[in-house]
Amino acid sequence: MDETQNEELELNRLMQIRKDKLKELQEAGKDPFQITKYDRTEFSKQIKENYADFENKDVSVAGRIMAKRIMGKASFCTIQDSTGKIQSYVSINDLGEESYKAFKTYDIGDIIGLKGFVFKTKTEEISIHAKEVVLLAKSLRDLPEKFHGLKDTELRYRQRYVDLIVNPEVKDTFEMRSKIIKEMRNFLDARNYMEVETPSLSTIAGGATAKPFETYHNALNLDMYLRIAPELYLKRLIVGGFDRVYEIGKNFRNEGIDIRHNPEFTSMELYAAYQDYNDMMDLVEEMFQTIAKKLLNTTKISYQGTEIDLGAKWKRISMIDSIKEVTGIDFNTINSDEEALTIAKEKGIEIEKSKQTRGYIINEFFEEFVEETLIQPTFIYDYPIEVSPLTKKKPSDGRLTERFEFFIDKREYGNAYSELNDPIDQYERFLAQVKQREAGDDEANMMDEDFVHSLEYGLPPTGGLGIGVDRMIMLFTDCASIRDVLLFPTMKPVS
Repeated sequence: MDETQNEELELNRLMQIRKDKLKELQEAGKDPFQITKYDRTEFSKQIKENYADFENKDVSVAGRIMAKRIMGKASFCTIQDSTGKIQSYVSINDLGEESYKAFKTYDIGDIIGLKGFVFKTKTEEISIHAKEVVLLAKSLRDLPEKFHGLKDTELRYRQRYVDLIVNPEVKDTFEMRSKIIKEMRNFLDARNYMEVETPSLSTIAGGATAKPFETYHNALNLDMYLRIAPELYLKRLIVGGFDRVYEIGKNFRNEGIDIRHNPEFTSMELYAAYQDYNDMMDLVEEMFQTIAKKLLNTTKISYQGTEIDLGAKWKRISMIDSIKEVTGIDFNTINSDEEALTIAKEKGIEIEKSKQTRGYIINEFFEEFVEETLIQPTFIYDYPIEVSPLTKKKPSDGRLTERFEFFIDKREYGNAYSELNDPIDQYERFLAQVKQREAGDDEANMMDEDFVHSLEYGLPPTGGLGIGVDRMIMLFTDCASIRDVLLFPTMKPVS
């Protein structure tokens, strides 16, 4: 019998012991699962941070037993609630023989309610002198062993509920996540953006270059898709007369999983009438700086050992100039597809047959040579039209678009446009994307004739912005993997 089987047998044995204890309680008419409510008056953090206000006063707390020391007729236990841990002194003199005997049978992980007065022990530890202890829920499984805990990274993601119990610092990350999203809303609400909700299920997956998840609607007898972006619906709202809208919500992309990608992720998208991509740059810079100051009290942060200065003026450079800065190659002097392809071959870059144009090659050069050099916050703007099917052309060069992405520590965090509002141009670009799909590119945009129809009523000049919320949270919490900021990341089931 191998080690894994031995561990499984031991876990089953321990679980049976706990089940037997529960059965005894139930047969004695003391089933903890029959209790529907417990009136607690305080949390552990409140008591410990305001001891002078609570000394010798009665309190009622509730939480999970995390440690326990039985010493004859008196014991100590530590309970953990949502705010932290606090110790309790439990004695036979206060509880009585029957209740104290029951307390001694409680296990690590059991959830109890406890009433008593606040005091300090001889070692100056703030504690609760228990007068009453009630079992509220029986834990049938042992928590991970005290000193090693739950360290297996994959198991932590699969059993986040256990991870949160035994690794309290994990809870801090998700509390910060909630605060960041709240401050993002506060920032936008203060600037007269209205939060809206748009469909997550549609007959067309549009608004981004990505492979969608497909599903089927039985009642309508219709193939449908989970959204890859809310963009096309949000811009319809600008057509309809709203000046500023935003949505924070889930998107779904049928792509690989790595430290930066999860098939289900959170984004923030916003649109503002009568603005352009320069306004969006200003907004991004101000948003990151405002949230950092509010939540971190600084705009200088450390991410995975790299010092990042969010407070300095963010660098702004065109894609072509950034390539020239890193490689010395100036695509402003390269005007034909053939010449661009020759340069790509000389640099060892393989280009798909359907993408052998100057624009696609410029984008490939950027991804190959420039991205890894972008450490401090940087806006890369003026993307080729081939990779920007929803973006307004640059008036001075129709081969480029008024689009930017911004990068921090080699990673892209968001994407923004001066939105394309010419319905004829938009239709032609959708047609080009359809040809890409027919050539085998399952990430290319689909034709959305209703969206074109909406543009025919008139979309004002509009600035649009999308930010990867999960990546932003990774930055602000110094987490290396997107799974560390998702409570329940997508995982392959265990057989």
